[in-house]
Amino acid sequence: MKTKYFLFFGFWLALFVISCNRDEIEFDAPSKKLRFSVDTLVLDTVYNQVRSETYAVKIYNDENKDISIPKIYLESGNSSLYRINVEGKAGTEFTNVPLRKKDSLYIFVEIAPIANAPEAIAEERIQIESPVANQHVTLLSVVQDVEFYISTENSPKILTDNTSWNNTKAKIIYGDLKLADGKSLTISEGTKVYFHKNANLKIGKNAQLIANGDLGKEVIFRGDRNDARYDTLPLNWGGIQLEQGAIANLKYAKIFGGTTGLELNHASATLKNTIVHTFQDFGILGINATVNAENLVVNNCGQANLGIFKGGNYTFLHATFANYWNLNSTLPSFGIYAANEYNNGTSTEQGALTLNLQNSIVYTERNNAIQFKPTTGQTFNYFIENCLVKFDAANAGFTWDGNTKIVNSIKNEDPKFENYFTQKMNLRVKATSPAKTKGKVSTAALVPLDIVKVNRTTNPTIGAYQ
Repeated sequence: MKTKYFLFFGFWLALFVISCNRDEIEFDAPSKKLRFSVDTLVLDTVYNQVRSETYAVKIYNDENKDISIPKIYLESGNSSLYRINVEGKAGTEFTNVPLRKKDSLYIFVEIAPIANAPEAIAEERIQIESPVANQHVTLLSVVQDVEFYISTENSPKILTDNTSWNNTKAKIIYGDLKLADGKSLTISEGTKVYFHKNANLKIGKNAQLIANGDLGKEVIFRGDRNDARYDTLPLNWGGIQLEQGAIANLKYAKIFGGTTGLELNHASATLKNTIVHTFQDFGILGINATVNAENLVVNNCGQANLGIFKGGNYTFLHATFANYWNLNSTLPSFGIYAANEYNNGTSTEQGALTLNLQNSIVYTERNNAIQFKPTTGQTFNYFIENCLVKFDAANAGFTWDGNTKIVNSIKNEDPKFENYFTQKMNLRVKATSPAKTKGKVSTAALVPLDIVKVNRTTNPTIGAYQ
């Protein structure tokens, strides 16, 4: 019993002593400059009246003593677009902030901006005052003015008239935005169209989607998470879905970061100087579709860059299908997958296929970049001319040597891209590439400028880039 008493008493005595010692800690004024994890914090692009993610700045005390930072504050005070949190307390100004020796503290930062221009830079400073020096961390963010399209289960958002979008405001889509049957949506150069998680753009029957971008003024379709890391992640949104008879005419568009980029269900598309990359399933999915494309780049999609089902008609001139997908090794990540059949969920449908590949690259890190799945009794026509293809006879579904449907093409040679990583997206080929000067001149004459407007009428290079 006495032992238990002394143990109990000893515990509370020790706790009392520790508490007293804590209260007696002396925090001195800093005698050295503080050190920061960054001197400039870039919060990337945010949207009008939409709060950003939370970012962090770390302050280090390199001294061998406990210090008290006299003042930490936002330079613009309460009028600042930014908000900070220091050691769990939110505000714009903090005084006598303790920091133990050889320790650090976090300043958490976010912005809830108000836009007064289509696109502007929001700059602010976190000021840190001490007897040694007045230091600061610069905060930067791009603020875009936006127009919201919000759809709910009880209130779907439908564009019921012919509609034009310009680049004065970015567009943010929540839920599914539907273009009504037979109507048109025309998007001007430089317009940015952002999609919230799982959102889609649906083009109704016999409707038209027109994107009139230009080099350096591309029409952008992407998720609404603008941090750079989301540029190389799929599943940030759904995709663009075209219903029967719908038409897409896309010129200088960039589409990336979702589930399936373009889904053409008995629909058609003309694609010029367009880049599609980083989709969980397909970059382009055609179900008995018609696609005519030139200077097309499709990169890094889990199932295939181009998926063709139930046949259709497809022509690609100076296209680059490169697949270096590495997010899930169980996905096949083909350059092109083509089949006569399509399972609609209740039955299997079939259709005739015509596929023409000219002056194009189809390449992947896997053994096989193209897989054909013809159906007995169905038309399965293909023509591959002056192309560079990664080919595996065991899995391709067609032969190469002696095949009259394959003309002047290169098998299993590395195209030697400048940089195939998605975040770089430099799918130009090096001077030593086997694709150099191997394009057919008459085909190049049909597409005289490459995707960055370089002339290719002499010694044309295979692929989208000269």
